[in-house]
Amino acid sequence: MGIEFNFPLILVILVFASGSIWLLDIVWLAPRRRQLAVSGATEAVSDDETEAPAWIEYSRSFFPVLALVLVLRSFLYEPFQIPSGSMLPTLKVGDFILVNKFTYGLRLPVIGTKVVSLNDPQRGDVLVFKFPGDNSINYIKRVIGVPGDRIGYVQKQLYINGKKVPQQLIARLPPANPQIQLLTEQLGEVDHQIYRDYSPAARGQEWVVPEGHYFVMGDNRDNSNDSRFWGFVPDELVVGKAQLVWMHWDKFWSLPSFANVGTID
Repeated sequence: MGIEFNFPLILVILVFASGSIWLLDIVWLAPRRRQLAVSGATEAVSDDETEAPAWIEYSRSFFPVLALVLVLRSFLYEPFQIPSGSMLPTLKVGDFILVNKFTYGLRLPVIGTKVVSLNDPQRGDVLVFKFPGDNSINYIKRVIGVPGDRIGYVQKQLYINGKKVPQQLIARLPPANPQIQLLTEQLGEVDHQIYRDYSPAARGQEWVVPEGHYFVMGDNRDNSNDSRFWGFVPDELVVGKAQLVWMHWDKFWSLPSFANVGTID
């Protein structure tokens, strides 16, 4: 889930600029115009000299809207679109989701510093985070391990602290010529579905999750670039918890669909 520019930074700059212009008008420019209006009783003063210029009017109009968007996006909810199939079957390419920004605490926009601690990510949460290899890119994966956990992945079977994570086969797809397996997996209290294909299993691996970090994997287990390949997610890169699918729009020229609107398991 990549981004081409730093939208939060642009939004902060716009809020600061429009707010500064509005404040400058209140403190200095508006009183000056009023003085000109008073002097206009005895002197010829044009309307342009007493009315607020368009750039000030625009700033006064846009600042409250931009500030509200900044607060909502930074501290409450942020929209994302799913660009890849790494979270199939849970999330499809083209799903539009809402990410809860306050579940794990409040962070300052742009710099991401946590100012209020609330909850920590738990096993089974669908987590949005900044990719450790490139912080300009947002990733979405499922939390498999929390600090202190010992994670094992052997013959495509997941183990947490030495215990096999329960899995149950639902179907082999497509039925006529099976290419993947659809299974349910139980992570703590979270019961979710995963895909697993018939490719040869890699050599078994094991990881111990360090303090302040998380181990994440995609639900499309054999088609996901995740902690198995690049390591752990530091807490400071956490963006929020994926909570809701609110629309699906696969292609620009297709019609949006609301058939699968609902919470994310």
